[in-house]
Amino acid sequence: MDDGKPTEPRAKWWSRPTPGSTAHPEPPVEDAVPAPRAPAEAEAPVAEAPVAEAPEAAAPAEPPASPDTAPRAGQPLHEPDPYGTPPYGGPGPWAPAPPVQRPTPAHGTPVPPPYAGTNGAGIPSAEEAAFQQQPAAHPPAPQWQSYDPWGAPRQPLVTQPGPPLPDGRRKNRRGALLIGALLLALVAGGIGGGIGAYIERNGGLTSIELPQDERDGGGRAPDSVAGIAASALPSVVTLHVSGATESGTGTGFVLDDRGHILTNNHVVAPAGSAGEITVTFSGGETATAEVVGKDSGYDLAVVKVSGVSGLKPLPLGNSDNVQVGDPVVAIGAPFDLSNTVTSGIISAKDRPITAGGEKGDGSDVSYVNALQTDAPINPGNSGGPLVDTDAHVIGINSAIRAADSGSAGEGGQAGSIGLGFAIPINQGKLVAEQLINTGKATHPVIGVTLDMKYNGDGAKVGGSTQGSSPVTAGGPADKAGIEADDVITEVDGKRVHSGEELIVKIRSHRPGDRLELTVSRGGKDLSITLTLGSATGT
Repeated sequence: MDDGKPTEPRAKWWSRPTPGSTAHPEPPVEDAVPAPRAPAEAEAPVAEAPVAEAPEAAAPAEPPASPDTAPRAGQPLHEPDPYGTPPYGGPGPWAPAPPVQRPTPAHGTPVPPPYAGTNGAGIPSAEEAAFQQQPAAHPPAPQWQSYDPWGAPRQPLVTQPGPPLPDGRRKNRRGALLIGALLLALVAGGIGGGIGAYIERNGGLTSIELPQDERDGGGRAPDSVAGIAASALPSVVTLHVSGATESGTGTGFVLDDRGHILTNNHVVAPAGSAGEITVTFSGGETATAEVVGKDSGYDLAVVKVSGVSGLKPLPLGNSDNVQVGDPVVAIGAPFDLSNTVTSGIISAKDRPITAGGEKGDGSDVSYVNALQTDAPINPGNSGGPLVDTDAHVIGINSAIRAADSGSAGEGGQAGSIGLGFAIPINQGKLVAEQLINTGKATHPVIGVTLDMKYNGDGAKVGGSTQGSSPVTAGGPADKAGIEADDVITEVDGKRVHSGEELIVKIRSHRPGDRLELTVSRGGKDLSITLTLGSATGT
């Protein structure tokens, strides 16, 4: 666009330094006209080289001043304008622009070739390339390069991106980085999984120890449950019985150091005549046992082990001295859980109970004047000891009252409901002595046949039939004067309510004992003294 300014060639702002020039070749201030150049310099085509120039920095050259208006030497045309001279603006309308040369580094400091005259990536700039194409009479020194403070800004070498790499190298590098990242992820995952498993297994990276009482528990009082159990357990054994058609498990306890063990008859009954009985002691030792004697009426049996030393007999107490409410401990193997200890009290005394009767002919029925206890007793406890606070035997655990009486018939086993019964040890001692000494036990008898279907109060003697009498001739009852259809209501001042109860009370005595009986006959009560006889049991 033509804005009315002169069209003659503009003065060039920059010129490249030539060899031998000073560091700052500026013209004198008092001379506004460019100084004449040397012949060699005038012949050099430096002024004609296509050097980059600032578009707004140059001003149109003024015509030479006339002699009338020519300034005197050393006197400026006007006052200096601090804001109208390069690099802030034009040189002013009344003075020609002084030639400005590119400054060179002070004191000949060399500029690093990779940066000077390049675009920062080692590629020559357009100005440098154009300059290198022009012939020069005096080629510039290679250590000096141009510096353009108004040119396009150059970025440092460290931030200028270099030339692109070949596609193959870039892809290989990218693939190597990806593989390295995958390997690092796998290693980190394995290490993390191992650490997590260790923490889960051990509860943390550090072990934890919880505080605990380090005091010695010491012994227990002899009359405590623990003290009683510690004293009695070495004398208690578990019996495993197997026969031709059935098997069972029960408990027993050592009577003497010769190997005699007392238990229930119904525990050893499955062995029959050719079965096997194995005894396991509290310490785990086992031995084979054989039956010495048994009696179904008392539900007691004695077996013996041989070749076993160090046996500890369990002391026997006195069941007549037991009072209701006394603490007791039951030991046995309920459901084959050997060395099981339970505790309770004596709930009642002289409980007439009958057990057995599975055969149907009454030959296996036992009559027991039992001690009742609430100490838990379950199947497998049979034959085990019921001991007092002195760890002395006061009874032999023999029977329980189950909540569901039909469970056993359905193939199940009823558990304890707190109604357990034990044969008093005074009776057990008497029977055990007889079984050890003779192999059989004798039963006290009165010599009568009772009417077991009688529903009245008391035990009724059976009625006479043609050719037979319910009273054994010459027996204890016959000698005492008891007759058929008499009702026995008391034994030694204690009321009798049924025939089973009369049998239980008689069997709680020994043969030869004298009994005071109260008999009701024809509405009258009679007092009769009777001496018990004996009969051999099975």
